[in-house]
Amino acid sequence: MKSCNNKPDIVVICGPTGIGKTASAIRLAQKFNGEIISADSMQIYKYMDIGTAKPSLEEQAGVCHHLIDIIEPDENFDAARFARIANKKVIQLYEKGIIPFVAGGTGMYIKALVYGMFKAEPVNPQIRRQIKADAALLGSQVLHEQLNKYDPETAKKIHPNDTYRIIRALEIYESTGKKISEYHKQHRFSNERFNVLKIGLTMNREKLYNRINQRVDNMIDQGLEQEVRTLLNKGYSPDLKSMQSIGYRHMNDFIQKKITKDETRLTMKRDTRRYAKRQFTWFGADMQIIWTEPENIGNVEPLIKKFLQGESIYTNYQ
Repeated sequence: MKSCNNKPDIVVICGPTGIGKTASAIRLAQKFNGEIISADSMQIYKYMDIGTAKPSLEEQAGVCHHLIDIIEPDENFDAARFARIANKKVIQLYEKGIIPFVAGGTGMYIKALVYGMFKAEPVNPQIRRQIKADAALLGSQVLHEQLNKYDPETAKKIHPNDTYRIIRALEIYESTGKKISEYHKQHRFSNERFNVLKIGLTMNREKLYNRINQRVDNMIDQGLEQEVRTLLNKGYSPDLKSMQSIGYRHMNDFIQKKITKDETRLTMKRDTRRYAKRQFTWFGADMQIIWTEPENIGNVEPLIKKFLQGESIYTNYQ
């Protein structure tokens, strides 16, 4: 459906890991002649299926999914690149009269798509090379501590193992003297490029954490260890950004005999729950999100219908 203001309509389905975004997005996309654009920073990688909880082949056959399995595990990928690819896909679907449902839990990807990315001053190549060398020599955690001294606000949002984002924040600061958090505040991600309806999924924390614990057990039972061993046998380093993500770094540690199988299971559950908590905090700050529980997803269908007809949603919704 084409909007009167010539902006594409998109429906965002967001929320923490393990809450049921895939099933909800599929149901809604089927109802409204939509296709799904994945906004998940891990499902972009090939060969990483179990640990990323990718939609099954059956689910992907039910509704067309985009931005899944698009790069190798050792390729660099960030929110800016996601926004470029996803924006192009939104326009393609819009021109065909198909509603894009952007579904995922990577808040920065969703924000970058909806509002665009800030433009920083050019980075000094010599500084970039030096920081990368420091990362290889000292490790990401030491660099994370440095970032925490310069820009604690940004450091708090980046995992100590996320070498790529740590380097990016440090190189901007050391090249420009300006914190990346300041660029974010200046940009304020305020210019929406689309008509956007944001649906957030929520549930009782204890219930969600039980779902997460069960999901981790299922991943391990389904063969996460073998998936990681296959990646290592293909030559992918355990130090890659993709391999340092939740589940993969835990199983790497087990394979390298740093932790036991029981410790792998427990720490993976703990870190997934912590990640879900951070996602709740991120999405909770967005006042445009309309929240519902997954089992009540049908209740938002009338809202989506009104939205696609051009009616105001946020002023009337309580």
